[in-house]
Amino acid sequence: MLPRRFCLILAAALALSTPLAAQHSGGTAVIAVAGDPGHLNPAISTAGPLHAIAGSLFNGLVALDEAGHPEPDLAASWDVAPDGLVVTFRLRPGVHWHDGQPFTSADVKASFEQMLLRFHARARAGLAPALAGIEAPDPLTVVFRLNRPHPALLRQLDVTEAPILPAHLFAGTDPTTNPVNLRPIGTGPFRFESYRRDDQVVLARNPAYFKSALPRLDRLVFRIIPDANTQVNALLAGEVDMLARISAPDAARLRGRGVTLTETRAAAGGSNCVMTLSFNLDRPTPGNIALREAMALGLDRQRILELVGFGQGRVAEAPIASGIGWAHRPGTLAAWQLDPVEANRRLDAAGLARGADGVRTTLDILHFPAFARWSEIMRQQLAPLGIALRVRMPDPAAFAQAVFTRRDFDVALISYCNGTDPEIGVRRMVHSSAIGNVPFSNAAGYRNAEVDRQFDIAASVQDEKLRGDAYRAAQAILARDLPYWWLVETDFLAAWQDRFADFAPWSGQVAERAWRRP
Repeated sequence: MLPRRFCLILAAALALSTPLAAQHSGGTAVIAVAGDPGHLNPAISTAGPLHAIAGSLFNGLVALDEAGHPEPDLAASWDVAPDGLVVTFRLRPGVHWHDGQPFTSADVKASFEQMLLRFHARARAGLAPALAGIEAPDPLTVVFRLNRPHPALLRQLDVTEAPILPAHLFAGTDPTTNPVNLRPIGTGPFRFESYRRDDQVVLARNPAYFKSALPRLDRLVFRIIPDANTQVNALLAGEVDMLARISAPDAARLRGRGVTLTETRAAAGGSNCVMTLSFNLDRPTPGNIALREAMALGLDRQRILELVGFGQGRVAEAPIASGIGWAHRPGTLAAWQLDPVEANRRLDAAGLARGADGVRTTLDILHFPAFARWSEIMRQQLAPLGIALRVRMPDPAAFAQAVFTRRDFDVALISYCNGTDPEIGVRRMVHSSAIGNVPFSNAAGYRNAEVDRQFDIAASVQDEKLRGDAYRAAQAILARDLPYWWLVETDFLAAWQDRFADFAPWSGQVAERAWRRP
């Protein structure tokens, strides 16, 4: 992490450079979301539907631009000590919560200590081991003291990875059950107005937002529409204004029909995302390496990419996404090429015999409703091997309870977003310290001392080559143990009506700068 200092001058210059016609356009934007969020506290979960909505209510200490570079947000500037062990943030003065209470350093300290480091899977796994403590010496200063340099720190402090919540509303409560989660109070560009489960969430413009002339829209309506085809039809009918994710065939339908299309590798829930099968290693059947190997050999991932992803992305070559090139290990999964004959042989050798109906075993697979097509194709591909899938599709909150609290599953299909650094999004999947009742952490319950050691090495040095070597060593072990099966790296294609401009689909604050043309 290089020492850097950012000042409010930058933010002011950006605001002044905005065309006057776009300063406050007014109007409402209707945005489709694939699942019900369950609640609106983004500090206790990394679920995509939740962050797609809640990111507009809150802020992080920093914001990230489309390239992933940090910019001022709640922090006006920061200084990094020469040894990388102390990072001091100067907070913006005059920021208020939506209920009128002042925002201070106490909110930052409480957000990390009471929520993020306990319940946010990526913060708990990637940041907590490096953090010695957080100090709030005065209302506008926050000091992070580190056990070791943490190269990913600044990129781990935006509204997706570390949203800041109001200490005065969470003090002395259980943050997972606090009723404020359903009527949130933030500092963000929009304020909470209403939430009807499985229907919509409505946010209204925050007139006291600390960024001059923002937001430009008066209201956001997030409509819960699980079916992708229904989403696209709603966009074409003018019932919806923005879709954060569409398929390539749908993009072809939309071209030339008054719709703006943009590609990105990031979305509200994170970046460099990989559709991943998570095996519950605590159960005998998915804990059997022969079964996991057979599924790796029996699933045609290229076909899945074509049929479900419509070619939008890449078959995963390694446990770390190719978008993090310096840490990626190309060809790590090459040993597991499609080979149904070998898959059947391994199942036979392991004593997983077929019954009279030809089925060797039935596995419960859990995933969000939006992923139904993925499990259907996998069900078809695994049936010839004698592996049956019994599909369960809970909403995000119920999914997190089933997988990470009750451990009531055999296999879970999860879009694990790696982020811009493996410390942000990969450590939480594979390090033994990330096992526990935290949504979207180590779903497999995987433990390997050498993988832990390599991740710890990578987290303790700043030299990118040394870090990359450690991550590549860990990936070789993961490819042998197969606690997960990495299917497809997904790219994102967003669409919105041409009458709108400046949506940021790569950001949690998707509509902070969006505006409606006259």
